[in-house]
Amino acid sequence: MSPAPETPAHLASVLMLCWRDVGHPQGGGSESYLQRIGARLAADGVSVTLRTAHYDGAPRDELVDGVRVNRAGGRYSVYVWALLAMIGARLGIGPLRGVRPDVIIDTQNGLPFFARLVFGRRVVVLVHHCHREQWPLAGPIVARVGWFCESWLSPRVHRANQYVTVSLPSARDLTDLGVAANRIAVVRNGRDEVPPQTLQSPRSAGPRVAVLSRLVPHKHIEDALDAIAALRSTISGLHLDVVGDGWWRDRLVAYAYRLGITDSVTFHGHVDDTAKHLLMQQAWIHVLPSRKEGWGLAVTDAAQHGVPTIGYRSSGGLTDSIIDGVTGVLVDDRDELVARLEDLLTDPLLRDELGRKAQARSAEFSWRQTTDGMRAVLESVMAGRTISGLV
Repeated sequence: MSPAPETPAHLASVLMLCWRDVGHPQGGGSESYLQRIGARLAADGVSVTLRTAHYDGAPRDELVDGVRVNRAGGRYSVYVWALLAMIGARLGIGPLRGVRPDVIIDTQNGLPFFARLVFGRRVVVLVHHCHREQWPLAGPIVARVGWFCESWLSPRVHRANQYVTVSLPSARDLTDLGVAANRIAVVRNGRDEVPPQTLQSPRSAGPRVAVLSRLVPHKHIEDALDAIAALRSTISGLHLDVVGDGWWRDRLVAYAYRLGITDSVTFHGHVDDTAKHLLMQQAWIHVLPSRKEGWGLAVTDAAQHGVPTIGYRSSGGLTDSIIDGVTGVLVDDRDELVARLEDLLTDPLLRDELGRKAQARSAEFSWRQTTDGMRAVLESVMAGRTISGLV
């Protein structure tokens, strides 16, 4: 007689932990990933709470697309206050009282929240990418402490927990840190729907390059500015649109001034979704010069407009979101970035071919699919099982 089929666990409540939310001035792709999943889980009837940092002008508690967002603490104190709030939740007191999560998603943006200390194996550790290259920007002391936590302490504390990451290269980075491969699930990013009217807008008649990114040091936007400086004398009318904002913006504006290219660069800052996609629709090529990416949501944004991306192979995640030579181009250094950018700007047949294939591949991704993958992981954790590989 065959054993009775195992009844799948029913997910009713999720607590998500992240150092920022999508409304934070420095929020980016990892925050969007969590919010998109949370909103769809909430729409499916799951109670979803996000604990995150507070920032000027933000309410302590609000509902965002069905997700209850609770805020306290700053860049580093958010971890301390969140841990205290989780302890309080177990005791029925504090800002998270009444929250009874089936599973907790502990987002490790370099540092985890160590939710395991409170909730044990019900914790899923979400890692978009490892931060080895970024820690030095935090200063020598914070860099040492941060890298110790990320590379040694966290893998040991969470050795019995399920991990989730967003790309196969990020999964390999985690195994290099000692995380068991049979505990790492890969749930790739989805894609936001493009405002339909933007797809009807014409491509720019002159050569335009777009960069869609937060303006922070590790994104290396300077490399895109250098490329424009190197090529604008040979490619007439070349223009760069920098779409996004961040605390590094003034440094980038000053750098463009020193290069003498201010008339060839527009810093658009943070724009709404329609304006972002209109700019991407005009672009010939998208450049993402970040040296480290978990996936690169901007790649899919550009691809939906038939715009191929050039990025660095060393970034890790871009080797998953870009199929080299098919949907975009991967390069190894700044000189090669300049050379390949020139190739695509001067070869419309190759550029259009890459763009068509990028657009076709972008249709493979959706936030519904991503949410279903994450839900499968969460329900497996509830059932006491782990999942590995691409979900």
